[in-house]
Amino acid sequence: MELTPFLYGAYKLVKYALYPLTWVLLVMSLTCLWLWLPLTPERLRRARIAAVMGLCLLIAISSPLIARPLLGSLEAWHAKPLINERYDAIVVLGAGVLEPGTLRPIQDLSAPSKNRVTCGVDLYHQGYAPKLVLSGGNGHPFKDAPKDAHEMTRWAQRLGVSKDALVGEDQSRTTYENAMETRRLLGPVSILLVTSASHLPRATALFSKQGFKVTPAPCDFLIKDRPEDTFRELDPFDVLPNDRAIEQTTGAVTEWAGMAIYWLTGKL
Repeated sequence: MELTPFLYGAYKLVKYALYPLTWVLLVMSLTCLWLWLPLTPERLRRARIAAVMGLCLLIAISSPLIARPLLGSLEAWHAKPLINERYDAIVVLGAGVLEPGTLRPIQDLSAPSKNRVTCGVDLYHQGYAPKLVLSGGNGHPFKDAPKDAHEMTRWAQRLGVSKDALVGEDQSRTTYENAMETRRLLGPVSILLVTSASHLPRATALFSKQGFKVTPAPCDFLIKDRPEDTFRELDPFDVLPNDRAIEQTTGAVTEWAGMAIYWLTGKL
């Protein structure tokens, strides 16, 4: 089913409910509410419990000891791909464009998008496929924003890929639509699928469901070690909570939730 602008906007808003920081804010808001109302022994008890829960939750989502194995479990899924043949195409999935403003002079690819295109171009230059497909449209639900594929194409050309070898797919807004729109362009062919390592489990399953013969090609790794190796060498900075761990926990939670939702809706 194609998402209308309204449904796509609702989809983007619902994603915020999956973010661990949203959970912390919800618990702390309840704490403030109970403290703001006329205090009774029961409300005071609830506020104390909610405050402790909010603190524990914040510590958990900001702990590298939780974030690293959680995200690493996704990145390890396709960590050693078997790339040893020729494919019909290399497909690179976009991850957003940074819009220009009063400080940023020009629009540019986000760091994950740039990393993914660079990985795809490297595979193209190694001769694994005759064409490079760059997939991604306007990810903003409420306005006409730059499309990922256009900026990805410009970056690939700057890295030495000829215009004739590039195929832009600029209609998709979700990973599911990436797979659907790419199939309309290519048909069910053999592909090297390039995206961030943590995104590959979901993306590979969606593209396989559309009939592609998929070989995953991970890039943009954020975690150094596999989950089972997380606790082998630790220093104090590996234990202290930090904002980077919140970002990693959020990425892992949304990926796992995305796979569950796609499975429940029959798209996986």
